[in-house]
Amino acid sequence: MSTFTRSIPLLALCLCGLAVAQGASAQTKIGVVNFQQLLQEAPQTKTAMRSLQKEFAPRQRALLAMQSDLKAKNANLEKNGQMMADAERIKAESALRDEQSDFQAKAHSFQDDVSAQRNEELGKVQHFLLAQIQDYARSKGLDIVFGDGVFFAKESYDITPGVLALLMTKPATLPEAPAGAKKRGGPQH
Repeated sequence: MSTFTRSIPLLALCLCGLAVAQGASAQTKIGVVNFQQLLQEAPQTKTAMRSLQKEFAPRQRALLAMQSDLKAKNANLEKNGQMMADAERIKAESALRDEQSDFQAKAHSFQDDVSAQRNEELGKVQHFLLAQIQDYARSKGLDIVFGDGVFFAKESYDITPGVLALLMTKPATLPEAPAGAKKRGGPQH
């Protein structure tokens, strides 16, 4: 084997080392984003939460009316229970306990449904925010963006205001899911 043939791998290794050294000496552009601030202040989050509140408002009103009715029945039973016949009072107490159990089950179901739907909506918003952060970073030529876990960053590295400004230019409602994605149905109670 000739000396030239044996020196090709060495030459390639040297060129790779030179390329890496040049890349390492290039200035890395870094950004830091406060994801929690974005999540709290983004118009898309606010719209999603208003929509969620609107979706569950009828059930919430029904539960509040049911709770008020139960309080009134309980107060009436306490006030007039001593004047009732034993059988009538026992029947009224039993009916009240049944209604209270029904109320507690409905309230628990309501909380579970709100929680599940809130988590789903926040997941969608977080996914959207992540995509917007990536788009912003690319448009500003950033090499890396840090989020949670940063304990200190100079203001000049904080891209949160820029990303938030970008979000303000976007529609407040999230884009529809791609075709074929699972559509959610509102809770039916």
